[in-house]
Amino acid sequence: MTTEIVTDQRALLGKITELVDNIEQVIFGKREAVKLCVTGLLARGHVLIEDVPGIGKTTLAQALARSIQCRFTRIQFTSDMLPSDILGVSVLNPKTNDFEFRPGPIFAGVVLADEVNRTPPKTQSALLEAMSEAQISVDGLTRPLPRPFMVLATQNPIEYEGTYILPESQLDRFMLRVEVGYPGFDDEMHIMRRRDPHRALGSLRPVLTAEEVVALQDGVGEVRVDDSVAHYMLSLVHATRKMDYIQLGASPRASVAFYEACQARAVVEGRDYVTPDDVKRMAVPVLSHRIIVRSRAGDPSASARARSAAIVDALKKTPVPE
Repeated sequence: MTTEIVTDQRALLGKITELVDNIEQVIFGKREAVKLCVTGLLARGHVLIEDVPGIGKTTLAQALARSIQCRFTRIQFTSDMLPSDILGVSVLNPKTNDFEFRPGPIFAGVVLADEVNRTPPKTQSALLEAMSEAQISVDGLTRPLPRPFMVLATQNPIEYEGTYILPESQLDRFMLRVEVGYPGFDDEMHIMRRRDPHRALGSLRPVLTAEEVVALQDGVGEVRVDDSVAHYMLSLVHATRKMDYIQLGASPRASVAFYEACQARAVVEGRDYVTPDDVKRMAVPVLSHRIIVRSRAGDPSASARARSAAIVDALKKTPVPE
């Protein structure tokens, strides 16, 4: 292998930049957030987009989904939603007198779980098997989900009324947690003058087919990770388990997600090897939502800030390989 991905995938690499540029036709000035979502896609991971209302979380998720030629479904989570509303249900066919399974919206390449924290834990748990194993179990039968399969979930971290905080087991299924942040002055001027993002969304064309996405995902595992860089990753994970003010450190699942996310980020940057800078970029998005920080503040937004600060602290204390 050279400093690029193998020849068979070289043409697809150019499409990654094209994919990012395509999404940025709708989401202005947030290239890093867009790259993180694309990284999650290539790493076969799921992404939690978490930020204050009105930032463009749903628009970002929709723009990514529309840029990929896969079946896209949007689930608007509500307090009265049932697991069968997501997974599907078996109904009696009067002609055959047999039960037939009618697939739910989870059977799609890209699933937008909008405001995922507005549904009770019982319904949230319906996503666990799908996100972990790309399959669901209904009526004693296991049904595989299509490839690629990705869940893009959104939630507002400062809203309490009518919401249910995602449990740690659910958060751990998300490879990345992405914050969009406020746009810059010039970008917000563009957004303000544009007024309606739906027209721009409707004009987005697919950049990658489902087969091309799967081919890129298969190539991520070939990205080279030097022993010193892998040691750096694991040292960061272990640091979260030794810091006094961290009640629960990152799990071995976090180590695997960290490794794969860094490989995918290298592909997004057009390389076939991971650098320490890739590790630094991915540390907060991959690890911050997987730890619990001892804090007197009980609100989730303060906890999110404390978690991110803890990972930044671990980065400062962990020696970087040369």
